[in-house]
Amino acid sequence: MVRRYVKKLFIVALLITAGLLLQITGLLDAEELLLVAREYTDHWWLIVVLILLQAIMFTFALAGSIFLWVAAPLYPPAMATFILAAGATLGGVTAYFFSRRLTDDWVKRIENSQAYKLLHKQDNFFTLFALRVFPAFPHSLVNYSSGILKVKLSHFIPAAFLGVGIKSYVYSDIIYNLTTTASVDNLLNVSTIAPLVLLSAISFLGVFIKYKLTNKLK
Repeated sequence: MVRRYVKKLFIVALLITAGLLLQITGLLDAEELLLVAREYTDHWWLIVVLILLQAIMFTFALAGSIFLWVAAPLYPPAMATFILAAGATLGGVTAYFFSRRLTDDWVKRIENSQAYKLLHKQDNFFTLFALRVFPAFPHSLVNYSSGILKVKLSHFIPAAFLGVGIKSYVYSDIIYNLTTTASVDNLLNVSTIAPLVLLSAISFLGVFIKYKLTNKLK
């Protein structure tokens, strides 16, 4: 029994290492990964592998979002959303702490980003949530900026899970229900992106109003 679990853990470690190496060398392809993953969808540990692979990618500012195209076709929207949100959040937390090991050159790049400047002024839950839910916003900038600024994890973690979760559910639902290339068109459709942009805008508006009221009270 013990040997069996050790063997599974070894396989998981190999898959994670392989995934990281493939991503770094530019050889990781969502379509190929999906073909391999389809063979193991009846194994519970595939979910763990997908979450850990994302976490590693996000830690090192790699394209963890590629797993949307793996999890969404394989699992119902709710499960795919959990996988994507868990992977992004775990990767966000590890990137948060990894940011303290960045070189001075990398730190300067992060400090010049809009995400850093915004979080430097407003590092609350709603700002973080708005950045997470906004379509195509680079998560690595949010993760590293938060780590450098030492944003409260009590704001960082729930904002990451909820923001990525909401966005992932919208996309996962489309991909799961469509099996043609039309899914790509729908992902870029205004009717799909607009609610996410609106939700993000409302969150930013709330932050702006709070900021103005706070200044008036001072």
